[in-house]
Amino acid sequence: MSSSNKLPTSPTNLLVGCVGGGQLGRMMALEAPRLNINMKFLDGTGDACPAAQVIGATAGNGGDARIVKGALYDADKLAELAKGCDVVTMEIEHVGVDGLAGLEKEGVNVQPSSRVIGIIQDKFAQKEYFAKHNIPLPPYINLPNTQAIHDAALQFGLPLMLKSRKGAYDGRGNTVLQETTPEAISKALSDLGLKEEELGDALYAEGWINFHSEVAVMVVRSTTGETRAYPATNAIQTDSICRVVLVPARNVPANVRHKCEQIAMKAVDSLGEGATGVFGVELFLVHTEGGGMDVLLNEVAPRPHNTGHYTQDACAVSQFENHLRAVCGLPLGDTNLIVGAAAMVNVLGAPSGEIADTMKGSNAAMSMPRTVVHWYGKGCRPGRKMGHINITADSHAEMDASLAQLLKLEGISEDVLPSDAGIGKCPLVGVIMGSQSDLPTMQDAVNILKDFGIPYEVDIVSAHRTPEKLMEYSRSAAGRGMQVIIAGAGGAAHLPGMVAAMTPLPVIGVPIKTSTLNGQDSLLSIVQMPRGVPVATVAIGNATNAGLLAVRSLCASRPDLRDKMEEYQLNMKKMVDGMSELLLEQGSDQFLEGMANKSKSVNI
Repeated sequence: MSSSNKLPTSPTNLLVGCVGGGQLGRMMALEAPRLNINMKFLDGTGDACPAAQVIGATAGNGGDARIVKGALYDADKLAELAKGCDVVTMEIEHVGVDGLAGLEKEGVNVQPSSRVIGIIQDKFAQKEYFAKHNIPLPPYINLPNTQAIHDAALQFGLPLMLKSRKGAYDGRGNTVLQETTPEAISKALSDLGLKEEELGDALYAEGWINFHSEVAVMVVRSTTGETRAYPATNAIQTDSICRVVLVPARNVPANVRHKCEQIAMKAVDSLGEGATGVFGVELFLVHTEGGGMDVLLNEVAPRPHNTGHYTQDACAVSQFENHLRAVCGLPLGDTNLIVGAAAMVNVLGAPSGEIADTMKGSNAAMSMPRTVVHWYGKGCRPGRKMGHINITADSHAEMDASLAQLLKLEGISEDVLPSDAGIGKCPLVGVIMGSQSDLPTMQDAVNILKDFGIPYEVDIVSAHRTPEKLMEYSRSAAGRGMQVIIAGAGGAAHLPGMVAAMTPLPVIGVPIKTSTLNGQDSLLSIVQMPRGVPVATVAIGNATNAGLLAVRSLCASRPDLRDKMEEYQLNMKKMVDGMSELLLEQGSDQFLEGMANKSKSVNI
């Protein structure tokens, strides 16, 4: 065993022992060789565990067996795992804390530490710890006996969420209590594997939270105390099991996403020395009376997490690589997205238990653009986590078709997605106008967006007749993934300016020609915005240019759109060159006669 917690500043054939050899350990092992790190595992299934399929028979330091078969709580097996290791870490928190503490006393470098695992392993103790460190939490209370259940129901109201203090995982260990009759309480306890006389320190309760959405943030913290957060994600559950992850969180404003990331890092940092590696932080977003959002911490897992699997294909450095970097004291990797948007869909064993049925979604995914399948190497059974599928795209809108297809194949209803940011509700460009009479003009912008293949939405938003809708649209646009807004207005033409005042997105104003002043009033109203509230204004009625300007705004980060724009410009040149050749060939009289005979002329 290693007798020092000090590691080299760069990996030199380190040996990392991992308690647990499931899919999380497997995905760590896949990252380890690139860092010149060897791994060995302790797992109850021995050589049959998922991690065993991706590592060799012996470890690098001393040639010991890479797989130790045994229970994760067995102190002797933990010691066998630790033999020769520079670091011992874990892929699951349900491990033998006393055994880990014993290893630490012998000088073994355990990351995260047994103290941190002990705090997090007991979910009530976790709540108590975070409450003392001023982390915002839902209401909770310990339940030492059945009378405490009645008291909790009186204090928090019904329904009441009953949770096991230890051993809860993937929906197991939680149940909802709808009423406090003896029969209902007895059934709830039975569902949790408990009897009324056996409560002791096994159970606690949380008040029911009517949350806007569930958000997850992966936090990585090094042995040096350096802490970074991955982007906040939508964590979408069915039957208390994570099924879909969307990143960046679709229906959450950027400032709230940032708040989630800050609270997640604060929670992990509060754990202090030994809080090392990747932590999955689950949060609730709750509407406030003033129209804002509060962020409440649900729970923390001291390991790579299902909600962070998207990082394998959407970030420069995955959560699995960063976990190894962190526990080995290496510099942390970049946690930012390298794509515009991403989604993760969990693949569960089909109800039939047949692998052929289970693989329908992944088989289809193999032919989808920018979609990657990750299998766990596990035997198939109904409801078991078998793998996951990552989708990446330049925007949420551009991955919706693939996401919708996968959800259908995996038997996941689109209704589980955020109602205000589901399939087809995350356009890149919004085209709005103050009245239906503006649509014939604004349709020219829509046609440009169609030609360039840019997802868009069209709506009527009146600055004067629907002010509440105007505010909601403007403030939510960025959070829905929109990147540009085109606003058409006539007369007083306040719409573009009011939108620009309430969104960080670029706004393009289209002055609509009116019957009185021919659009001059609209133009002057839109173009005369005060300093600090810019609106890009095109010529009167020229929604075509508004559409093109929106495309050019997107071109800055989209090489594919730049190519299309260059092709569009080349086609305009060819059109003018063609007219020039025809004029020279026919002469002006014949050319004008031909123009007069056409029902439509080309306005260049």
